[in-house]
Amino acid sequence: MKTSDFYYDLPEELIAQDPLEDRSSSRLLVLDKKTGKTEHHVFREITNYLNPGDCLVLNDTKVIPARLIGVKEETGAKIEVLLLKRGADDVWETLVKPGKKARPGARISFGDGLLVGEVMEVVEEGNRLIHFEYDGIFEEILDQLGQMPLPPYITHQLQDKDRYNTVYAAHSGSAAAPTAGLHFTPELLKEIEEKGVDIARVTLHVGLGTFRPVKVDDVENHHMHSEFYMIDEEAAEKINRAKENGHKVICVGTTSCRTIESAADENGKLKACSGWTEIFIYPGYQFKVLDELITNFHLPESTLVMLVSALAGREHVLAAYEEAVKERYRFFSFGDAMFIKD
Repeated sequence: MKTSDFYYDLPEELIAQDPLEDRSSSRLLVLDKKTGKTEHHVFREITNYLNPGDCLVLNDTKVIPARLIGVKEETGAKIEVLLLKRGADDVWETLVKPGKKARPGARISFGDGLLVGEVMEVVEEGNRLIHFEYDGIFEEILDQLGQMPLPPYITHQLQDKDRYNTVYAAHSGSAAAPTAGLHFTPELLKEIEEKGVDIARVTLHVGLGTFRPVKVDDVENHHMHSEFYMIDEEAAEKINRAKENGHKVICVGTTSCRTIESAADENGKLKACSGWTEIFIYPGYQFKVLDELITNFHLPESTLVMLVSALAGREHVLAAYEEAVKERYRFFSFGDAMFIKD
């Protein structure tokens, strides 16, 4: 299976640069995974596809303002640091630009010394381990100095930091948003619950590895970066109950999907757990828990297009994407949504 098998042509003007004022007014392309048939709706009409007893799985991770702009203490050179993964004792794995200015021992000052980072070592893929020094609470300083780490294809400045988080974001730790969840409003979630649909909240802290381009020709040779996830007892119980009673488990986003598929045993049962996952889902994968998926439109040749193709078939997915291009849907993080139904 070649990476190029998952290519599609996307005009640049269809990449959404700004979120819609009303989250739930995005468009929704519904794809039948068995037949490939499509329908066009507005996102808030997703309730028509959810039934009492079903379980909707949300990823309640919260994106931190992980992009820091600082200066090298010795030279005053501008350096950009993106926080990727928190370690012990105020050490973070980071992505640094330009890397050549951030050799071990280099000290970087942010906010006139409010926060100072020292590069400890260079790790895989050129990432840097940086130890941070500060007075007070790290999260508060980050909130003051940091910017939201928007993907490189979004060139507009985000006016409201909250718009790159879901309305149910609870646990800080992501370097990127689980974007399928951006379409939900508190009112829509209330309507779904009132319909008798269980809502299960799991957590997967999204790393940039999810969005990194696949650099190998053969899909099977691609290695995913590890991401931390947590499932509590209540969420496991709700998901198991839906499966046992013959109802559907619908994941909001590829990250929720990867969380429950990572944690399930061979019979598709879940229990409360936490850990790191490197699961890579591509065509040929047999889903253990997931029945249906709410997702955004993803980059060509990405692991995310491969995941949705594993669920609905590559031909069906690429045909639906071509239709979305023709119908002028908005693509990627702030774009429109797709529902892959059983």
